[in-house]
Amino acid sequence: MLRKLEVRSRARSELIDITALVKEQVRQSAVKNGSCQLLVLHTTAGITVNEGADPAVRHDIVAFLDRLVPKEAYFTHREGNSDAHIKSTLTGTDLSLLITDGALLLGTWQSIYLCEFDGPRLRQIALKIVPDP
Repeated sequence: MLRKLEVRSRARSELIDITALVKEQVRQSAVKNGSCQLLVLHTTAGITVNEGADPAVRHDIVAFLDRLVPKEAYFTHREGNSDAHIKSTLTGTDLSLLITDGALLLGTWQSIYLCEFDGPRLRQIALKIVPDP
């Protein structure tokens, strides 16, 4: 079953915790074992799994990517958001997560993040839950 999630960002660059949103979709699917596939439907946003316990980790990731690929670099893309395209490529735009015993399988400290690099915007994420045969 394919679903689309919508997430609104509030800043140009931020990591938004979407774990609860994804877990709710898995719960509603009633799939006991399988996979949950996520695809960000944008070229200036990404998706990742990382630590969810300490908000400083999100801040550090965004700050590091901003230093690694600054907006003010001499890019030729006319829209002025080449840095966001590069950061999206670095983080990736898709995830495949396992569903075990009716729940999303994540490590103790892991959370799922939409990575916004060209906000604020309304973002869409395609979500597909696939049961094991």
